[in-house]
Amino acid sequence: MRCPFCGEENTKVIDSRPADDNSSIRRRRQCEECKKRFTTYEKLETIPLVIIKKDMAREPYDRSKLEQGIFRSCTKLPISIKEIGEMVDGIENEIFNFAEKEISSQRIGEIVMKRLKELNPVAYVRFASIYREFKDVNTFMDEIKKILDNQ
Repeated sequence: MRCPFCGEENTKVIDSRPADDNSSIRRRRQCEECKKRFTTYEKLETIPLVIIKKDMAREPYDRSKLEQGIFRSCTKLPISIKEIGEMVDGIENEIFNFAEKEISSQRIGEIVMKRLKELNPVAYVRFASIYREFKDVNTFMDEIKKILDNQ
């Protein structure tokens, strides 16, 4: 494992424990060169998952895309990075538990919206407005009315 600070390859593990979600191992490492510490996570490699996009194109699953979409929706809201990470972990566990080799981006989007709706209605509407491609203000207002009716 390379040190993210100086690039040195010689690092040592100083602590290992299960991560909060129990699906990975959290390791504290220290660089032998610059002595700085950093954390890595080790996960079991799963079946390669392919995402079927709206245009039926297929691409490999990319966790960072999921993280970025959720993060953008939560910007300037009182939602911690930890909460976002836990949400991504939960969504990832859910989609990998389907034990399918291919899953539609629509199905993932619906899972994300369900979880964002539970976490924060503003983050939910932000994500939904892009995911569902709201065409005008009326569509946007309809979605907000649905949220208000369910509270």
